[in-house]
Amino acid sequence: MLENLTSSFNQVLDRFRGQRKLSPKEVEEGLRDVRRALLEADVHFQVAKNFTKRVAEELIGGDKLKGVAGSDQAVHAFHKELVALMGSDLPALPANPGHPMVLLLAGLQGAGKTTTAAKLGLWLHKRQNRKVLLAACDLQRPGAVDQLVTLGKQLQIDVYSENPGDKGVDPVSVAKNALKKAKEGKYDALIVDSAGRLHIDDALMTEITAVSKTVSPDATYLVLDSMTGQDAVESAKAFSEKLDLYSVILTKIDGDARGGAALSVREVTGRPIAFLGTGETPSDLEEFDASRLANRILDMGDVVGLVEKAQESIDEEVAAEDYMRMMQGRLTMEDLLSQFKMLRKMGSMKKLLGMMPGAGRMSGLLDQVDDKEISRIEAIVLSMTPKERLHPEILDGSRRKRIARGAGVQVSDVNRLYKSFQQMQKQMKSMSKLMTGGRSKKRMLKQLNQKGRLPNNIPGFPGLR
Repeated sequence: MLENLTSSFNQVLDRFRGQRKLSPKEVEEGLRDVRRALLEADVHFQVAKNFTKRVAEELIGGDKLKGVAGSDQAVHAFHKELVALMGSDLPALPANPGHPMVLLLAGLQGAGKTTTAAKLGLWLHKRQNRKVLLAACDLQRPGAVDQLVTLGKQLQIDVYSENPGDKGVDPVSVAKNALKKAKEGKYDALIVDSAGRLHIDDALMTEITAVSKTVSPDATYLVLDSMTGQDAVESAKAFSEKLDLYSVILTKIDGDARGGAALSVREVTGRPIAFLGTGETPSDLEEFDASRLANRILDMGDVVGLVEKAQESIDEEVAAEDYMRMMQGRLTMEDLLSQFKMLRKMGSMKKLLGMMPGAGRMSGLLDQVDDKEISRIEAIVLSMTPKERLHPEILDGSRRKRIARGAGVQVSDVNRLYKSFQQMQKQMKSMSKLMTGGRSKKRMLKQLNQKGRLPNNIPGFPGLR
């Protein structure tokens, strides 16, 4: 995410590394590079100019902490101003909405409105336990209605739609009927997917304005493709002049986005960012947090986001049981398979590693991360019989050949997995010996349960109850 911008900031911070005090000349030279990097990232020129000016004032004229390295002072100043540039006190969802809460999505064709409507519906359902209805009001793009209906079935979210070819069917009537159904069905939220155009024109604005008057939305979100950079910001300006926008949803932030839209949109339009589309799967929608994105840009990672993904994907009781078996050296191939399934729920390994602090300096290594490798390992384990998974020590030559054929891999791949598994078991057994008493034992108990005791449904670990 925004790797080029991160790389540029890292290069500037490296120039300040180790210096206890930054001279005005060093600050000026470093910020000249930052301004150039921001412009290359398609940040609005006035935004880039104002940003570097505020950072310069912070580094040269602000209060300094004695003994703090110049690079740390620069990180603090950059982070502070990035948060000020992108942040807002406006909540992602409107306060005190009606019932149902009506959310209208607007934007140009190709920005990802239909997909975003489904993602937002899933986010409301999973995060806030709301009953959601999606309204398919995009009758302009061929297949848009079918796409939303398909996504709704996939995510088990209700969709209101009408056949675009039927007489009297238009976006306003569909929106009106969808609102009626939402009220009668006692839905908590109605998300209206509107039509877009390849460019802003009178027909687009007339249609979206009519739909807006019909449903009286609690919030109108402008969906912008972050990969279009400065063009996205110009679109935002045009829409904000015609519609009462609540905030912005930036899509495709995980793609080849240079960062211009994310850094420019609030200052140029006055409308903050509410959500980020971070991937292609329906769960890849994040509530925008300026501090966390500033951390990512400055290569400080997003540990909070990583923990949130883990909490959504990991069954705590199963994880605790696996942890106990690991400490006893009793982990099986079946356990390994369940661990990979939980990892897959969290998303792409490259994306997860990219959320770690310092990931920007490992861009070359991250490019080599292959999620297909996890699929290959899963295929190998799934090709084993239940007995072989529980007792991998019985894997002789003929069994390994059969497993390799079943998984579509070489016997050497099976051998490599088994050898790695054996090494892991040895390491776990060695660790178990270090955890057999005293304070180490208490620490392990606290890791499993903050109250200092094991959950009742976990098989006993000798001497720990």
